[in-house]
Amino acid sequence: MSPAVTAQIALGSYVIAAVLFILSLKGMSEVKTSRLGNSAGILGMVLGVAGTLAAVSIHRYDLVIGAVFIGAVVGVPMALKMPMTAVPQRTAISHAFGALAAALVGTAEYLERVPDVDTFTMLVLSAEVILGYLTFTGSCIAFGKLQEIIPTKPFIFRGRHILSALLIGGAVALGIALVFNSARVELFLIMSACALAFGFLLVMGIGGADMPTVIAILNSYAGLSAVGLGFVLNNKLLIVAGALDGSSGLVLAVLMCKAMNRSFTNVLFGGFGAVAASTGKTEERPVKSGGAEDAAMLLTMANKVVFAPGYGLAVAQAQHALRELADILKSRGVDIKYAIHPVAGRMPGHMNVLLADADIPYEEIQDLDQINPLFPETDVTVIVGANDVVNPAAKKDPKSPLFGMPMLDVDRARNVIFLKRSMAAGFAGVQNELFYEPNTMMLFGDAKASLLKVTQAVREL
Repeated sequence: MSPAVTAQIALGSYVIAAVLFILSLKGMSEVKTSRLGNSAGILGMVLGVAGTLAAVSIHRYDLVIGAVFIGAVVGVPMALKMPMTAVPQRTAISHAFGALAAALVGTAEYLERVPDVDTFTMLVLSAEVILGYLTFTGSCIAFGKLQEIIPTKPFIFRGRHILSALLIGGAVALGIALVFNSARVELFLIMSACALAFGFLLVMGIGGADMPTVIAILNSYAGLSAVGLGFVLNNKLLIVAGALDGSSGLVLAVLMCKAMNRSFTNVLFGGFGAVAASTGKTEERPVKSGGAEDAAMLLTMANKVVFAPGYGLAVAQAQHALRELADILKSRGVDIKYAIHPVAGRMPGHMNVLLADADIPYEEIQDLDQINPLFPETDVTVIVGANDVVNPAAKKDPKSPLFGMPMLDVDRARNVIFLKRSMAAGFAGVQNELFYEPNTMMLFGDAKASLLKVTQAVREL
């Protein structure tokens, strides 16, 4: 087959793959079309890889096959065995792998072309490598915080912002210097080291409660790195895919910041949660606790019930138990809805995926703006493992780190049943004032076990 024909085949596959990527993003924007969107993305990636292999002269197919095999050995078990609770960590580490791949390819391209690197290519390579390496270390730290391997509280020290500015400023300055003298390999290596250190400090200084936004921002950085690599390699599909990834990550980060009433600069440099240690410990105050029978009594007497799920639901894998309880209540004429905060869980859309796994009807799932006006007429709100997204301190306590963040107004319901293991603070490290409200009843224990007990108690009434 002639080079001209293979080039046309590659271009055609790239165009189809680009359309499929766009359709994939469109499909995954809604739960009911997410499976179709995911399938479109997979097919697009297969076509993109096939087109590249057709267009590029491959000298060692054994290395290509070996790389695919290693990726499959690592990726397939992750996809099949990883619990829903670990999806945020899985996303973070995927960003790390993708960004590292882009940065390493960029590094290899530089070392292969040096000293004959033209001005434009060197400019793009510098930007791409900086973004790739800082995204790699930042994503690794995000993974560690989500997995709670490292402390979720911000790592704050005097002069942190100055050091971070020096690192990123130094990396940019070295990149510019390389544009004028690309033969200085030592400058390239120092630039890469500065980017790695900056990514580490950037995410270490961000608290656990901001990880959903951080994941979206890192996704954007990884996409932009891929765009730069696409220009270097003259690969049109890589440019399109990177642009889609970068722009969608940026839009998602903006939406997350809006949902949290935060700005980009506040998320990235504010050290959110650093004062949590002083607000998380409060004096001993009485709380009202009850058992499964008490919760069942409230629920069977209610006309309208709202369930507010959180990360505790994912930890306990309690979505099916929640659906079972809801079905029994609906069979008795109770109106059921589910309240989803944009940053419930540890990544955007985490709770929606869990509820979809339990086949909960889409029309019953309400977002923040839809559900908040309905709480005053709600008889019982059941909080299942949520914490930071239902804390009334966000509205009432100007000293709270959560102050100003839009919350689910669950405290406006007539009764609140709070399913939680203990009185411990949430992921943000902030004590929840809702525990002590007079209309709140604490139901302590594992979320799944508690829901099953309440379901049994409802059946017996």
